[in-house]
Amino acid sequence: MSGPDEGIGGEAPQAIRKLQPGKLVIASHNPGKVREIRALLAPFGIEPVSAAELDLPEPEETGVTFIANAELKALQAADLSGLPALSDDSGLCVEALGNEPGIFSARWAGEAKDFAVAMQRIEDRLSALPPGTGRDAHFICALALAWPDGHVEWFEGRVDGTLVWPPRGDKGFGYDPMFVPLGHSETFGEMNPDTKHAMSHRAKAFAQLVDAIF
Repeated sequence: MSGPDEGIGGEAPQAIRKLQPGKLVIASHNPGKVREIRALLAPFGIEPVSAAELDLPEPEETGVTFIANAELKALQAADLSGLPALSDDSGLCVEALGNEPGIFSARWAGEAKDFAVAMQRIEDRLSALPPGTGRDAHFICALALAWPDGHVEWFEGRVDGTLVWPPRGDKGFGYDPMFVPLGHSETFGEMNPDTKHAMSHRAKAFAQLVDAIF
């Protein structure tokens, strides 16, 4: 098992194992994530197939970090499919809320995966804090690439920003409509997908993966 040794945003070392062109399982049942990962993999001769398309089960995310959850999802998908598998575990960390929801970002949306509910929950929590409390937040994305023999490579990216209310835009998914990245005025939900792909937490993690794996 290997991964970046510089921490979040650090330079990824050369991976022990390269990924060859061919089929790769995207170990996610989230259509938005699958769509973004397909777009990022498109230039590299990879044939992505989602866990949902293969009818693979969603494992219980029992890890206590983004990387741990990404690894367990990728390892299960690789084991069950017999193919290399790539998993993304990502979330929103709101600094005034002690970096919640963090690894529980998807769970805050409930069984119906209603992120309007999750965003309202964050806004309600922030509104209950003293006036003037900061609205700084960041997204984290951990990528784990696993092979059927149990080998794993991992990579992690981060993007900082602030939260707005009410949410704006319908081009993203998850918490994108309430997150404005630093140096920009549009939310991720308002941005052209190509613009978001060029600078998101997922894009930063992918840049490390591409440098190391391909």
